[in-house]
Amino acid sequence: MARQGVVRRCRGLRIRRVLARLLAAEQLRAWPVSPGVTERAEQIVAELAANAALHGRVNGRDFRLTLTLDATASLLRIAVTDARDERLPSPPADCGPSPDSESGRGLLLVTALADRWGVEPYPPGGKTIWAELRLRVPSPDTLSEQVWSDH
Repeated sequence: MARQGVVRRCRGLRIRRVLARLLAAEQLRAWPVSPGVTERAEQIVAELAANAALHGRVNGRDFRLTLTLDATASLLRIAVTDARDERLPSPPADCGPSPDSESGRGLLLVTALADRWGVEPYPPGGKTIWAELRLRVPSPDTLSEQVWSDH
């Protein structure tokens, strides 16, 4: 397992969302991942990063994005960790937005794009929202991981 880190601090919801998506896209292009999986993953990263920046932010602590490619299991895992453990997302079926709402569809998109997703506690305070995508990888010989932190 190889780990590399890139640390960025930036202000504003839109910048965080765009930066997370660009960093993910760069890493996904370096891995043996199909364009279709890459497109789905980029959109999931953008939605989870936006949710973390909007709903999971605590002063002085932002979110962390982790991408894990498990070639043996043919699986890409996207995880976004934030500092708010008291604000857990509800499954979209339980809390869908009203038809005229301009927001609230991020987890609906994640549900549609990911093969599965969920939430885990991140001690001592925080949560990780993850999504997994199945993929076909030409050479399943290693497990790679890339971690980016926005703090």
